[in-house]
Amino acid sequence: MDTQSLQAFLAVADTQSFSRAAEQLHLTQPAVSKRIATLESQVDARLFDRIGRRIALTEAGSVLLPQARQILFTVEDSRRALANLSGQVGGPLTLATSHHIGLHRLPPVLKQYTQRHPEVALDLHFLDSEFAYQGVRDGSLEMAVVTLAPHPVEQLHVVELWRDRLCFVCATDHPLATQAQQSALSLADLCEHNCVMPGAKTFTGSLIAQRFEQAGLELPVSMATNYLETLKMMCSVGLGWSLLPEKMIDHDLVELNVATAPLHRPLGYLVHNNRTLSNAASMMIEALEGSRSE
Repeated sequence: MDTQSLQAFLAVADTQSFSRAAEQLHLTQPAVSKRIATLESQVDARLFDRIGRRIALTEAGSVLLPQARQILFTVEDSRRALANLSGQVGGPLTLATSHHIGLHRLPPVLKQYTQRHPEVALDLHFLDSEFAYQGVRDGSLEMAVVTLAPHPVEQLHVVELWRDRLCFVCATDHPLATQAQQSALSLADLCEHNCVMPGAKTFTGSLIAQRFEQAGLELPVSMATNYLETLKMMCSVGLGWSLLPEKMIDHDLVELNVATAPLHRPLGYLVHNNRTLSNAASMMIEALEGSRSE
């Protein structure tokens, strides 16, 4: 099996589309189809069922999928190990980050890094933290700088760099703003008003929901989005109260005094335990560690 055919196979399996796989690989669709046909000939089995516009893995394709990932993972790991011998810091670095960290934490780190290591081709992906975790696990990403999961994840080395204090906030003319001036609010007081929150399946959303569940309360979520900047806008125009990182609070929002323990979310980086890091990734980790005290 050649690696190009395996890459085409994974691209089609992940996107469930020959056309999207072709875009991802910067190939024509016939070229992708040819590589899949070559691989099917080599393994003597059909790998995809094509039902109308829908693409699905056959049983043989499902068996091959994890093996194909492992083969490409090993090949790339070997290439990195050999490239590292030169001691040079260059080549591609595939890095994922969440939108919030990419906007509020990473810019000074990336500026310093690109100035020091101009030979590195930085391939930056903006992803939800949960998808970034999956990308590092399956090897499509070398590292990620995201909101950290509330529990350890097998195969991943995770390092916390920063902590975001999450603040209860609302619009300046929201009824809760007036109520909070008179006395500290309870979690139950908040639940009498609609809120706008991160998605329930996100790490941040689950962290918030857990606090209310522990108090026997259910969040009255009227709208949800994974983008904190969008949450800030919705909150500032009065669509509901919310919880946002302290760094995002400005004159459009009022921080509410709520009688509950401070709520923090951990931010940091993650890499695969079994992956040989490129020199470029090692230098990125050094830059990130340098930002910890700042």
